[in-house]
Amino acid sequence: MKYPKEYIDEIKNRLKVSTVVSKSVSLKKRGKEFVGLSPFKNEKTPSFTVNDEKEFYHCFATSEHGNIFDFVMKTQNLRFGEAVKYLAQLAGMQPYMFSKQDEERQKRWDEYKSIFSKYIDFYHNELLKNENYSIARDYLKNRSLGKEEVKKFKIGYIEKNPNFFEKLKKDYSEQTLMETGLFYFDEKKKNYVERFRGRLIFPIKNISGQSIALGGRIIENLDYLAKYINSPETNFFKKGSNLYNLDLARKLSNKIDHIYLVEGYMDVVGLSKNGIENVVANLGTSLTDKQILTLNQFFDDIIICFDGDESGYKAAVRAAENSIKELKPEKQISFLFLPDKEDPDSYVNKNGKANFLDFTKQGKLSIHQFIFSHYKKQTNNNPSSMAIFEKKLRGIANTIKDDFIKKYVLEYFLEKIAELTPHSNQNNKKFFSKKTKSLESTKKYFKESQSLTGVELKEFSLLYLVINNLDLLQANIHLIENMKLFTEFNKKIFQNIIVKLKSGIPITIQDLNLDLQLTEKINKFAPIKHILKNKTDNDQKIIELLEDISRDLLNYDLEFRIQELESKFSIDMSETTFNELKELKKKQNLN
Repeated sequence: MKYPKEYIDEIKNRLKVSTVVSKSVSLKKRGKEFVGLSPFKNEKTPSFTVNDEKEFYHCFATSEHGNIFDFVMKTQNLRFGEAVKYLAQLAGMQPYMFSKQDEERQKRWDEYKSIFSKYIDFYHNELLKNENYSIARDYLKNRSLGKEEVKKFKIGYIEKNPNFFEKLKKDYSEQTLMETGLFYFDEKKKNYVERFRGRLIFPIKNISGQSIALGGRIIENLDYLAKYINSPETNFFKKGSNLYNLDLARKLSNKIDHIYLVEGYMDVVGLSKNGIENVVANLGTSLTDKQILTLNQFFDDIIICFDGDESGYKAAVRAAENSIKELKPEKQISFLFLPDKEDPDSYVNKNGKANFLDFTKQGKLSIHQFIFSHYKKQTNNNPSSMAIFEKKLRGIANTIKDDFIKKYVLEYFLEKIAELTPHSNQNNKKFFSKKTKSLESTKKYFKESQSLTGVELKEFSLLYLVINNLDLLQANIHLIENMKLFTEFNKKIFQNIIVKLKSGIPITIQDLNLDLQLTEKINKFAPIKHILKNKTDNDQKIIELLEDISRDLLNYDLEFRIQELESKFSIDMSETTFNELKELKKKQNLN
């Protein structure tokens, strides 16, 4: 069976070509493209290019050319189906299962799309052409929005007493129509009601540009009605997994590295009208991990810009505490606070694009600065209050998933607290006088570490333990002599050390004749050094750590061999290969 076009398109939309290629090729930005050494030929001068905008790679040395599926198939020797599974996993998508249920789901999805398409087209055209809709057009005009914006975002208007349900019922079942969330059944009147009647409607699209839900805004000041409502969650729409305007904004990620995240549909439309198109809205819900991870796929800096009132500020605090968990070394999350009673739409309409961009440069706060500033305002300068303050900040820092970022955010918090309490921290003066690395040097460090694989980092930890505990390991050579390393350079270094340890002659680190740059690299990047703080003289701890590393390296070896056998089995389907694979997986589980 063929994969549905929508599933393939979703993978392509979620993954840049450079993201996929950079997993195996070191790329450098050059203009609109990336360049690197060809993965198809040994070469010293880069002839391999990647273009995210056009969604292809091209190798001038071999004339190889294609999209992300072609690249994975050719570089990993996979069939198309295997490449789809690999890329779907990389894109954070569920694997596609071919079954009766999937066929049924595909049928329901096709109907769902068709209903939304007809519904949105009808009310969009009514807004543009129906003379009875002048009240809605006047409202948009007063909000400085014209026909161009209405067409671009396919805005529509639903009258107060619509009856489009009856038209759709001719082609679709009542159950199917109800499952879209566009209608609900009024138990008192015993009829079907259009959820968005009397409202402007804003189509919410998935990342591929297909309409999956609606946002609705009243145009009259009626206190008994919510200003905004969204579609309820359905089988094909989850609020926390989608962002308004992402389908259009993501296409700008090849030119712009930052994205504005705002609260409302009108903010998106207003900013776009003024030439700021790198903007999305979070559908009026609390910001979710999934939304941050999705934006991180495309942009390096997320600028959260909520309304300049109390509710906007409270929403920003919730967003900060939730989104800091996903902070990564190469990514930034910032906050921009507008003047009181202003929202992005009103501010940009009053002051224009240039002023808004200048305000961003001058006023945005990084996420850790905002969190510190917020909780500092709630603190009194007494021991109890400061203890609560520090405990809260430590708790927030500990939610960060990336260990490097966690370390530096915690240091930032502690040093800022030390500045507030200089007398109580005199004993720790030495610790707090240590300056946090500058942002640029920290960035450089993170970029360097990101280029290292998990295996390399594990090998660095092993080498770090060995060269700093030569006497212990010479007496216990059996602990390390059979360990297997994977990177050629580290393997040669390790084998050389083993030979010298086995000689029985006492040796020092100088006797190893290690390259100075290599030693610096090991000392800089070996993750084990953070665990070993204040435990360097504990031989039992060293031995336990070596056993852990040995187990991890064995697992790497098993994983590589399992992958090779799985590829082999997909081709030969032999019982021998299957049994071999089964035995290796059993060992992996035991280990």
